[in-house]
Amino acid sequence: MPDLLLMSLLRPLSRRLRAPMRKPAGFRPRLAALSLSLLLALSLWGVAAVPVSAQIATEQPSGTITVSDNAAQDAAIARRIRDILGELDGYDDISVTVTSGIVTLRGITPDAATTTRLDELVSRVEGVVAIENEVAETTDVAERLSPLVDRLRERIATVVSYLPLLAIAIAAFCAVVMLGFAIARRQQPWTRMAPNAFIADIYRQILRLVTVITALVVALDILGATALLSTILGAAGIAGLAIGFAVKDTVENFIASVLLSIRQPFKPNDTIEIDGDTGNVIRMTARATILLSFDGNHIRIPNSTVFKSRIINYTRNDERRLTFDIGVAPDADLASAQQVALVALQELPFVLAEPAPNAWLSGIGDSTVTLSLAAWIKQSETSLVMAQSEAIRHSLTALTEAGIDMPEPTYRLRGMTAAAPAASSEPATTAPPARAKPIPGHGAGAEAEASLKSMVNEEREALADADLLNREGANQE
Repeated sequence: MPDLLLMSLLRPLSRRLRAPMRKPAGFRPRLAALSLSLLLALSLWGVAAVPVSAQIATEQPSGTITVSDNAAQDAAIARRIRDILGELDGYDDISVTVTSGIVTLRGITPDAATTTRLDELVSRVEGVVAIENEVAETTDVAERLSPLVDRLRERIATVVSYLPLLAIAIAAFCAVVMLGFAIARRQQPWTRMAPNAFIADIYRQILRLVTVITALVVALDILGATALLSTILGAAGIAGLAIGFAVKDTVENFIASVLLSIRQPFKPNDTIEIDGDTGNVIRMTARATILLSFDGNHIRIPNSTVFKSRIINYTRNDERRLTFDIGVAPDADLASAQQVALVALQELPFVLAEPAPNAWLSGIGDSTVTLSLAAWIKQSETSLVMAQSEAIRHSLTALTEAGIDMPEPTYRLRGMTAAAPAASSEPATTAPPARAKPIPGHGAGAEAEASLKSMVNEEREALADADLLNREGANQE
């Protein structure tokens, strides 16, 4: 067939070559068409001449080929191959012939994998010299789908046979999960172990997770599929890593909430300063710490910011120092001014004797000398701002009574002639100001702080369950 096709395509070309050489119109297109026909014919002949067995890479046996030719051995080889193929599925339509140790296989198989496996089987038979595999894949739809249906039936039968074992595994899974969840719902020992309800709930969640994993291991062990657990945990780990990167800020805030609720650097109603915000602590939730500022505003600070920021707790120590500055004239008696101001502070009833108040010169300016004063008070009994106000008022009064001048800006004017002041017939007399005595508790009570604490307590009672600072006597840093 390939030779006939080649001759039919080459015959017009040979006639053209024997004809006299002429160059009529359209000579070059015809020559190009004939050349293309020649190349196509050669290609088709080359492809068609290659046998099917040569197109498929056949695994040939290796070893030494004997010199003698034994027909009985060929028959034995053919019989052995037929017996082997008869026991296997997919080789019912395969014919085997053996001549001088060369095995020729013809027929059809359901798929390419079956054909490849055929070469491997035949090459292992003793005495086989070469294999001519002329087997083709079947195109019959019924035969191609028959193995698929058989495999489906086998899998259904396997699932049905596993149903009793699967029921036992599900029952064991449910029993372990129910036991773990029942323990997690109990109040004790989680409430006793945790510093607050938030940490106790985390303990319960961890127990539930461990229970589910344990139940899964038990169920897979019953089914004999424990190797599947590593795949499940690996996939869960990858998913958890991806989710962790996606919600990094949320996870960071949650971890900060856990650590703050355990360490508890402040208590409810403490006056603290965090990242420049000052107020009384209302509560700490799983996401933020809420303060009530001195202006009555709510300040919500994320717990991650609280954990990383510097925290100033003004309530931890009941004794607190107040400081203020007073300017005096440079030509005044500075030692006397310092002593008068110090005595004035000691006369105030809310100033503590220990630590003792103090006064010192802290700076000098163009027309003033700065006198710094410090005193200690009890925050639970005295308002800081009101005590500072009263201390300033009383110190200024004492300095004025002692004749200590306050600084006045001095300016020198050039180019002007100052008029002489008119002489007064009577000397001017100015009565010295009366010394203002400190009134016990005057303006320094802690009524404002008490009102602020009452507001905080009311809000805490309204949402007591949402607070991570509920436990009394919690360990603090």
